[in-house]
Amino acid sequence: MIRPMLAADVPDVLALLNWMDDAPEREVFSPGARTERDLRAECEDSTCLVEAGEEGVVAYCALSPFHDGLVMEGPVGEGDAHLSTLLRRALAHADGLPVYAFAARDNLPVRSALEDEGFSPMHTTAFYDAPLSRLTPHACAPAGHRISRQLPLAAYRELFRASEDTWAERLTWTPEQMDSHFARDDVRLVALMRGEQPVGFAELEFSPDDGRADVTYVAVHPAERGQGYGLTLLALAAAEAETHPEVRTLRARAHDHMKPARALYARAGLTHCRSVVTYMKEGDEDV
Repeated sequence: MIRPMLAADVPDVLALLNWMDDAPEREVFSPGARTERDLRAECEDSTCLVEAGEEGVVAYCALSPFHDGLVMEGPVGEGDAHLSTLLRRALAHADGLPVYAFAARDNLPVRSALEDEGFSPMHTTAFYDAPLSRLTPHACAPAGHRISRQLPLAAYRELFRASEDTWAERLTWTPEQMDSHFARDDVRLVALMRGEQPVGFAELEFSPDDGRADVTYVAVHPAERGQGYGLTLLALAAAEAETHPEVRTLRARAHDHMKPARALYARAGLTHCRSVVTYMKEGDEDV
Protein backbone atom coordinates (compact mmCIF):
# COMPACT_ATOMS: atom_id res chain seq x y z
CA MET A 1 0.00 0.00 0.00
CA ILE A 2 1.34 3.42 -0.99
CA ARG A 3 0.49 6.23 1.43
CA PRO A 4 1.92 9.44 2.96
CA MET A 5 4.81 8.89 5.34
CA LEU A 6 3.85 8.90 9.04
CA ALA A 7 5.96 9.73 12.08
CA ALA A 8 5.89 6.04 12.98
CA ASP A 9 7.54 5.24 9.62
CA VAL A 10 10.71 7.20 10.38
CA PRO A 11 12.72 4.24 11.81
CA ASP A 12 11.87 2.11 8.75
CA VAL A 13 12.80 4.92 6.34
CA LEU A 14 16.10 5.40 8.16
CA ALA A 15 16.75 1.68 7.80
CA LEU A 16 16.17 2.00 4.05
CA LEU A 17 18.54 4.97 3.82
CA ASN A 18 21.21 3.09 5.73
CA TRP A 19 20.67 0.09 3.45
CA MET A 20 21.23 2.40 0.48
CA ASP A 21 24.43 3.72 2.07
CA ASP A 22 25.85 0.20 2.26
CA ALA A 23 26.29 -0.11 -1.51
CA PRO A 24 27.30 2.68 -3.93
CA GLU A 25 25.21 1.23 -6.75
CA ARG A 26 22.01 1.86 -4.74
CA GLU A 27 22.64 5.59 -4.39
CA VAL A 28 19.96 8.15 -5.21
CA PHE A 29 19.37 11.69 -4.02
CA SER A 30 17.94 11.25 -0.53
CA PRO A 31 17.60 13.01 2.82
CA GLY A 32 20.95 13.71 4.41
CA ALA A 33 19.60 13.04 7.91
CA ARG A 34 20.53 9.79 9.61
CA THR A 35 18.80 10.33 12.95
CA GLU A 36 15.07 10.18 13.64
CA ARG A 37 14.87 13.76 14.87
CA ASP A 38 16.78 15.20 11.91
CA LEU A 39 14.82 13.15 9.39
CA ARG A 40 11.50 14.39 10.76
CA ALA A 41 12.72 17.98 10.50
CA GLU A 42 14.12 17.49 7.00
CA CYS A 43 10.89 16.00 5.68
CA GLU A 44 8.70 18.86 6.90
CA ASP A 45 8.93 20.72 3.56
CA SER A 46 8.68 17.59 1.42
CA THR A 47 5.89 15.46 0.02
CA CYS A 48 6.91 12.05 1.35
CA LEU A 49 5.37 8.75 0.30
CA VAL A 50 6.11 5.21 1.42
CA GLU A 51 5.06 1.77 0.33
CA ALA A 52 4.10 -0.23 3.39
CA GLY A 53 4.03 -3.99 3.56
CA GLU A 54 3.03 -6.38 6.31
CA GLU A 55 6.36 -5.94 8.07
CA GLY A 56 6.75 -2.19 7.64
CA VAL A 57 7.99 0.27 5.01
CA VAL A 58 9.61 -1.35 1.98
CA ALA A 59 10.16 1.74 -0.20
CA TYR A 60 10.38 5.53 0.10
CA CYS A 61 10.04 8.43 -2.34
CA ALA A 62 9.56 12.18 -1.89
CA LEU A 63 9.48 15.53 -3.69
CA SER A 64 11.22 18.58 -2.24
CA PRO A 65 11.62 22.20 -3.45
CA PHE A 66 14.66 22.62 -5.70
CA HIS A 67 15.75 25.58 -7.86
CA ASP A 68 12.93 26.26 -10.34
CA GLY A 69 11.01 23.11 -9.50
CA LEU A 70 11.30 19.98 -7.38
CA VAL A 71 13.85 17.28 -6.67
CA MET A 72 13.02 13.61 -6.41
CA GLU A 73 14.25 11.93 -3.23
CA GLY A 74 14.60 8.27 -4.10
CA PRO A 75 12.94 6.05 -4.92
CA VAL A 76 14.67 3.81 -2.41
CA GLY A 77 13.46 0.24 -1.99
CA GLU A 78 14.81 -3.24 -1.60
CA GLY A 79 12.61 -4.67 -4.33
CA ASP A 80 12.69 -3.36 -7.90
CA ALA A 81 8.98 -3.96 -8.26
CA HIS A 82 8.20 -1.13 -5.84
CA LEU A 83 10.11 1.59 -7.67
CA SER A 84 8.00 2.42 -10.72
CA THR A 85 4.62 2.53 -8.95
CA LEU A 86 5.94 4.64 -6.08
CA LEU A 87 7.73 6.98 -8.49
CA ARG A 88 4.57 7.46 -10.53
CA ARG A 89 2.53 8.25 -7.42
CA ALA A 90 5.09 10.80 -6.27
CA LEU A 91 5.07 12.53 -9.66
CA ALA A 92 1.32 13.04 -9.31
CA HIS A 93 2.24 15.69 -6.70
CA ALA A 94 4.56 17.65 -9.03
CA ASP A 95 1.85 20.19 -9.96
CA GLY A 96 3.32 20.71 -13.42
CA LEU A 97 6.75 21.77 -12.12
CA PRO A 98 10.01 20.41 -13.54
CA VAL A 99 11.41 17.55 -11.46
CA TYR A 100 15.10 16.72 -11.08
CA ALA A 101 16.46 13.34 -10.00
CA PHE A 102 19.91 11.93 -9.29
CA ALA A 103 20.96 8.28 -9.36
CA ALA A 104 24.24 6.42 -9.30
CA ARG A 105 25.36 5.46 -12.79
CA ASP A 106 25.22 1.79 -11.74
CA ASN A 107 21.75 2.06 -10.18
CA LEU A 108 20.10 0.57 -13.24
CA PRO A 109 16.70 -0.24 -11.65
CA VAL A 110 16.09 3.38 -10.60
CA ARG A 111 17.50 4.79 -13.83
CA SER A 112 15.19 2.55 -15.83
CA ALA A 113 12.19 3.59 -13.73
CA LEU A 114 13.03 7.29 -14.19
CA GLU A 115 13.40 6.97 -17.95
CA ASP A 116 10.14 5.01 -18.20
CA GLU A 117 8.40 7.98 -16.52
CA GLY A 118 9.78 10.53 -18.98
CA PHE A 119 12.96 11.68 -17.22
CA SER A 120 15.85 12.56 -19.55
CA PRO A 121 19.53 12.37 -18.57
CA MET A 122 21.18 15.79 -18.47
CA HIS A 123 24.76 14.92 -17.58
CA THR A 124 26.92 12.55 -15.56
CA THR A 125 29.04 13.79 -12.69
CA ALA A 126 32.19 11.83 -11.88
CA PHE A 127 33.74 11.93 -8.41
CA TYR A 128 37.44 11.55 -7.68
CA ASP A 129 39.29 11.16 -4.39
CA ALA A 130 42.71 10.74 -2.86
CA PRO A 131 44.17 10.49 0.64
CA LEU A 132 45.25 13.88 1.98
CA SER A 133 48.79 12.58 2.40
CA ARG A 134 49.11 12.25 -1.37
CA LEU A 135 48.40 15.95 -1.91
CA THR A 136 49.70 17.89 1.09
CA PRO A 137 53.46 17.61 0.28
CA HIS A 138 52.85 20.15 -2.50
CA ALA A 139 50.85 22.57 -0.33
CA CYS A 140 52.85 25.77 -0.58
CA ALA A 141 52.27 29.08 -2.33
CA PRO A 142 54.52 29.72 -5.37
CA ALA A 143 57.11 32.47 -5.09
CA GLY A 144 55.47 35.88 -5.19
CA HIS A 145 52.10 34.54 -4.01
CA ARG A 146 50.34 34.24 -0.68
CA ILE A 147 47.41 32.28 0.73
CA SER A 148 44.18 33.95 1.86
CA ARG A 149 41.16 32.35 3.50
CA GLN A 150 38.73 35.03 2.43
CA LEU A 151 37.90 37.09 -0.65
CA PRO A 152 35.95 40.29 -1.19
CA LEU A 153 32.54 39.56 -2.68
CA ALA A 154 33.41 41.37 -5.93
CA ALA A 155 36.54 39.24 -6.44
CA TYR A 156 34.63 36.05 -5.62
CA ARG A 157 31.96 36.93 -8.20
CA GLU A 158 34.55 37.85 -10.82
CA LEU A 159 36.26 34.47 -10.56
CA PHE A 160 32.93 32.67 -10.84
CA ARG A 161 32.00 34.65 -13.96
CA ALA A 162 35.41 34.18 -15.54
CA SER A 163 35.42 30.46 -14.78
CA GLU A 164 32.01 29.96 -16.43
CA ASP A 165 30.54 28.34 -13.37
CA THR A 166 26.94 27.13 -13.35
CA TRP A 167 26.13 28.25 -9.80
CA ALA A 168 24.53 31.39 -11.21
CA GLU A 169 22.66 32.14 -7.98
CA ARG A 170 25.97 32.90 -6.28
CA LEU A 171 26.44 35.86 -8.57
CA THR A 172 23.47 37.51 -6.86
CA TRP A 173 24.65 36.90 -3.29
CA THR A 174 24.59 39.87 -0.95
CA PRO A 175 27.60 40.47 1.34
CA GLU A 176 25.47 39.14 4.21
CA GLN A 177 24.73 35.91 2.33
CA MET A 178 28.38 35.37 1.54
CA ASP A 179 29.42 36.07 5.14
CA SER A 180 26.78 33.63 6.38
CA HIS A 181 27.93 30.92 3.97
CA PHE A 182 31.59 31.12 4.92
CA ALA A 183 30.78 31.45 8.61
CA ARG A 184 29.59 27.83 8.55
CA ASP A 185 31.83 25.44 10.46
CA ASP A 186 31.82 22.98 7.56
CA VAL A 187 32.86 25.46 4.83
CA ARG A 188 36.31 26.86 4.00
CA LEU A 189 37.77 29.02 1.25
CA VAL A 190 41.44 28.89 0.23
CA ALA A 191 42.49 31.60 -2.24
CA LEU A 192 45.85 32.07 -3.95
CA MET A 193 46.81 35.72 -4.25
CA ARG A 194 49.44 37.56 -6.27
CA GLY A 195 49.60 40.92 -4.57
CA GLU A 196 45.98 41.91 -4.02
CA GLN A 197 44.75 40.00 -7.08
CA PRO A 198 43.32 36.47 -6.65
CA VAL A 199 44.47 34.04 -9.33
CA GLY A 200 42.17 31.28 -8.11
CA PHE A 201 40.49 29.63 -5.15
CA ALA A 202 39.26 26.30 -3.85
CA GLU A 203 36.09 25.98 -1.79
CA LEU A 204 35.67 23.09 0.66
CA GLU A 205 32.90 21.45 2.62
CA PHE A 206 33.76 19.05 5.42
CA SER A 207 32.04 15.77 6.27
CA PRO A 208 33.97 14.66 9.37
CA ASP A 209 31.63 11.74 10.05
CA ASP A 210 32.59 10.36 6.64
CA GLY A 211 36.27 11.26 7.05
CA ARG A 212 36.06 13.39 3.92
CA ALA A 213 36.37 16.94 2.64
CA ASP A 214 34.74 17.84 -0.69
CA VAL A 215 36.17 20.40 -3.08
CA THR A 216 32.86 21.95 -4.07
CA TYR A 217 34.58 24.27 -6.52
CA VAL A 218 38.07 25.07 -7.75
CA ALA A 219 38.49 28.16 -9.93
CA VAL A 220 41.50 29.56 -11.77
CA HIS A 221 41.11 32.74 -13.78
CA PRO A 222 41.38 31.90 -17.52
CA ALA A 223 44.27 34.35 -17.93
CA GLU A 224 46.21 32.44 -15.26
CA ARG A 225 45.71 28.88 -16.48
CA GLY A 226 48.50 26.60 -17.61
CA GLN A 227 50.82 27.61 -14.74
CA GLY A 228 50.02 24.83 -12.28
CA TYR A 229 47.69 26.86 -10.07
CA GLY A 230 45.01 24.17 -10.13
CA LEU A 231 47.41 21.58 -8.70
CA THR A 232 48.54 24.06 -6.06
CA LEU A 233 44.97 24.86 -5.04
CA LEU A 234 44.11 21.18 -4.65
CA ALA A 235 47.18 20.70 -2.45
CA LEU A 236 46.27 23.76 -0.38
CA ALA A 237 42.72 22.44 -0.04
CA ALA A 238 44.11 19.14 1.23
CA ALA A 239 46.29 20.98 3.76
CA GLU A 240 43.25 22.91 4.98
CA ALA A 241 41.30 19.66 5.28
CA GLU A 242 44.14 18.18 7.32
CA THR A 243 43.38 20.70 10.09
CA HIS A 244 40.37 18.47 10.84
CA PRO A 245 41.80 15.33 12.49
CA GLU A 246 38.80 13.23 11.42
CA VAL A 247 39.29 14.00 7.71
CA ARG A 248 41.51 11.63 5.73
CA THR A 249 40.29 11.99 2.15
CA LEU A 250 39.81 14.81 -0.35
CA ARG A 251 37.09 14.41 -2.97
CA ALA A 252 36.37 16.47 -6.09
CA ARG A 253 33.84 16.24 -8.90
CA ALA A 254 33.47 17.11 -12.56
CA HIS A 255 30.60 16.89 -15.03
CA ASP A 256 31.14 14.86 -18.20
CA HIS A 257 31.84 17.98 -20.32
CA MET A 258 34.52 19.31 -17.91
CA LYS A 259 37.54 17.64 -19.51
CA PRO A 260 40.15 20.09 -18.12
CA ALA A 261 38.93 19.45 -14.57
CA ARG A 262 39.09 15.69 -15.07
CA ALA A 263 42.62 16.00 -16.44
CA LEU A 264 43.58 18.16 -13.44
CA TYR A 265 42.34 15.57 -10.95
CA ALA A 266 44.24 12.82 -12.74
CA ARG A 267 47.47 14.85 -12.67
CA ALA A 268 46.96 15.52 -8.96
CA GLY A 269 46.67 11.80 -8.25
CA LEU A 270 42.93 11.62 -7.55
CA THR A 271 41.21 8.46 -8.77
CA HIS A 272 37.64 7.93 -9.94
CA CYS A 273 35.41 6.58 -7.17
CA ARG A 274 31.79 6.98 -8.35
CA SER A 275 29.51 8.59 -10.95
CA VAL A 276 26.01 10.07 -10.62
CA VAL A 277 23.56 10.76 -13.45
CA THR A 278 21.41 13.91 -13.28
CA TYR A 279 17.91 13.60 -14.76
CA MET A 280 15.11 16.07 -15.41
CA LYS A 281 11.46 15.66 -16.24
CA GLU A 282 10.20 18.85 -17.83
CA GLY A 283 7.23 20.62 -16.31
CA ASP A 284 3.87 21.21 -17.90
CA GLU A 285 3.86 24.84 -19.06
CA ASP A 286 0.06 24.82 -19.33
CA VAL A 287 -0.40 24.06 -15.63
